[in-house]
Amino acid sequence: MLDPVTTSDGLSVVHLFCVTTPDTDHDAVVEAVRTAEAAGVQVVTVAVVGHKAELCFMALHTDLWLLRDLQSGLNRSGLVLIDSFVSITEVSEYALGVPDEMKKMRLFPKLPPEGKSAWCFYPMTKRRNPDQNWYRLTFDQRMELMREHGTSGRKFAGRIVQLITSSTGLDDWEWGVTLFGVKIDDLKDTVYTMRYDEASAVYSEFGDFYTGMVGPVDEIMARIH
Repeated sequence: MLDPVTTSDGLSVVHLFCVTTPDTDHDAVVEAVRTAEAAGVQVVTVAVVGHKAELCFMALHTDLWLLRDLQSGLNRSGLVLIDSFVSITEVSEYALGVPDEMKKMRLFPKLPPEGKSAWCFYPMTKRRNPDQNWYRLTFDQRMELMREHGTSGRKFAGRIVQLITSSTGLDDWEWGVTLFGVKIDDLKDTVYTMRYDEASAVYSEFGDFYTGMVGPVDEIMARIH
């Protein structure tokens, strides 16, 4: 038996971006997700809008092997994996003073959130330019900038559920940001507002954005069939 591969605390997370082919067995896609869920994996199925992908499967579990098993099952179904993002849940060093219940929600989120079927994902990294080097700032300077950033984000409480996962050393970017919204413009308003904060406007780089709708895997597969 292969040893479990886990985090010290929290969950492993993978975003799998896929496209269908004429050989895709839609029932096998549903079965792959159902098998993962039966093993305790949280799977968020997303119908992606636009040319970058058709589907995203966001999966979370303590054991990375179970996420790989889901990936293998989706491959066997005939889906083609065209992009991915590997990360883990974390409590930021700038959030050490938050209540324990909030820390638990960040480490062990329950997804997808009810009533929020608008979805987007993007990766980000802090800049290291000579005149914009996040990592040359003192902790207190970074803490103050992140406090401002957090204040902007709290304006969208009730409209948005945000999950920031850490990918430093695991993927090409340092963090992944997944947003669940009540309406599609909730996603736009949140990102637009928070980009004016100094922590974002001066010190952040962003990757490709993926947007879509969350739903039960069987209903999504029937809709795109």
